[in-house]
Amino acid sequence: MPERRILTTESGAPVADNQNSQTAGTSGPVLLQDQHLIEKLARFNRERIPERIVHARGSGAHGHFEVTADASRFTRARFLSPVGRRTEVFVRFSTVAGSKGAPEAVRDPRGFAVKFYTEDGNYDLVGNNTPIFFIRDPLKFPDFIHSQKPDPHTNRQEPDNVWDFFSHSPEATHMFTWLFGDRGIPANYRQMNGYGSHTFQWVNSAGEQFFVKYHFKTDQGIACLTTEEAALLAGENPESHTADLMAAIDRGAFPSWTLRVQVMPAADAAAYRFNPFDLTKVWPHGDYPLIEIGRMVLDRNPENYFAEVEQAAFDPAHFVPGIGPSPDKMLQGRLFAYGDAHRYRLGINHTQLPINAPHAVSADNYGRDGSMRFDSHYGREKNYEPNSFDGPVETGEALYGPLGVDGPSGTYGWDHHEGDDFAQAGQLYRLLSEQAKVRLVDNIASGLAQVSKNDIIERSMKSFAAADRDFGTRLEVGVKAHRH
Repeated sequence: MPERRILTTESGAPVADNQNSQTAGTSGPVLLQDQHLIEKLARFNRERIPERIVHARGSGAHGHFEVTADASRFTRARFLSPVGRRTEVFVRFSTVAGSKGAPEAVRDPRGFAVKFYTEDGNYDLVGNNTPIFFIRDPLKFPDFIHSQKPDPHTNRQEPDNVWDFFSHSPEATHMFTWLFGDRGIPANYRQMNGYGSHTFQWVNSAGEQFFVKYHFKTDQGIACLTTEEAALLAGENPESHTADLMAAIDRGAFPSWTLRVQVMPAADAAAYRFNPFDLTKVWPHGDYPLIEIGRMVLDRNPENYFAEVEQAAFDPAHFVPGIGPSPDKMLQGRLFAYGDAHRYRLGINHTQLPINAPHAVSADNYGRDGSMRFDSHYGREKNYEPNSFDGPVETGEALYGPLGVDGPSGTYGWDHHEGDDFAQAGQLYRLLSEQAKVRLVDNIASGLAQVSKNDIIERSMKSFAAADRDFGTRLEVGVKAHRH
């Protein structure tokens, strides 16, 4: 039988007794000199780091992405060509509004974040299981999340707050129609699609620019829960989605997604019939059909949840050559907000943690010092640039292409062209079966009926009626039924 390892303190000293604290005599008080006790309690007090403001409840898994169709005509990103190339990935799934202990089987969007460990550095694609979002301007994001989070007085999510914000934000009509429909509660993380949601820029080797949208289509088939099914599951097993993902990978049923993209030549954007950078809208597939480019497979569970899931940090500003941002206002806001959140929550050196550090290439820069710097710290190398001592130098080649500007700075509203806040929500409603419409209306009506102020209810119903007259009429009847 192999000899057991010796328990030590954090400084490496052997621990003689891990069951009894040092005391002044058999019955005396505990001694402050008991370094092992003090160290153990002090560490325990500091074990938790701040949870994410949003997407706090999550799961993750390792895997790979394999190219199935060469994308080099659209982008010079090397991990997207040639056919057969594999790139290591780590994916984190999450709910949005709930805290770390909240149940997973709830009506809420799901985070779908993919970290590609490419040979040109890490590329983070931070999306959701929805192709759209509630708002399109980052200035409104803190207010939106505040309306969904626990109320300052009652410390619980309040229907008044949820629907009051919506009633003043008609651009959310499309997303609310999606969220309260049949796909609003995924049965698990494996059987849902993922989307980059935003519009991104691709640039090929010739310098040609394209705008793209990412669609990860689940190969397991879509599966969702009704409101009643979700309530039962959330009560019986709050960790339902986490348990399902781990069990599937453990038994060898590796979940996979086929990645397809919509590609718009950059020149098309200015003349498109609605603003293509509006996060509350989708691009019709008839205009820009889906093009398959690869397949993602998850085949390994984390060994340690804290190290690999809780400390995972995804930043949409982490691009690689050939991929960049678009003028999407929400994306532009996230380029700052996500990295800032990680610097606060995990520290300035979070990118050196094994789960966040590049795997296929070494990071080489002049970043120094900061809390919890645990590597060799570049030894005696110079910490400035330019220098004459063989330090890393710039390439002079931009990762992505320039974005055009069209006028003086200012606070501008949105130019909708032929689009508006209600057209696509109405189209989505009319695509539903009769039974799906009934469930959608009942889900919305049951929430609206809990609102205390009639003007909030009336404003909310007005937006749904603007999307489709039948939608509004049914909803009015449904709210009255739930209030009596």
